Amino acid sequence: MTCDDLLRFNNVNLDQYTETYNQGFYLQYLAQWPELFAVSDSPNGRMQAYVIAKVEGKNKNWHGHVSAVTVAPEARRLGLAGRLMDYVENVSEEIHDGYFVDLYVRCSNSVAIAMYKKLGYIVYRQIINYYSGREPEDAYDMRKALARDPGKLTEVPLSPLRVKPGVGAPSGD
Repeated sequence: MTCDDLLRFNNVNLDQYTETYNQGFYLQYLAQWPELFAVSDSPNGRMQAYVIAKVEGKNKNWHGHVSAVTVAPEARRLGLAGRLMDYVENVSEEIHDGYFVDLYVRCSNSVAIAMYKKLGYIVYRQIINYYSGREPEDAYDMRKALARDPGKLTEVPLSPLRVKPGVGAPSGD
């Protein structure tokens, strides 16, 4: 991905599940982690998908974090998101020697959750009201262990978050 790509990804970003950030956010990531940005273009040069990620954490929490992976509606079901996730996993493992890759996904985005599970990701924890808006929404923190964690200890889920009913917790209905 280059700075110019930030001017041509509207067709990919216009989706109810895609978080759109300000230009400064994208430029900061591109400056710090250019190796963790990738785009997929169609044969005619139109952007079909992209991923932006970073590395963060300390010690055994050193990992790749996917901030956004999204595919244009007309390019879905072609395996592009899976290929972009493979790319991030490879860079996180081979260049940054990370223990795992993680991402946050809306709990209501069942299609994405199913895809991530198919790619080997597990639900590590649920984050209450992670997504803001008219109606805040919870997120799943999903992760996948890399080769540096052969015992997959980084995938051991945290204990369920205990909250009082009616105080930002899912009702369980």
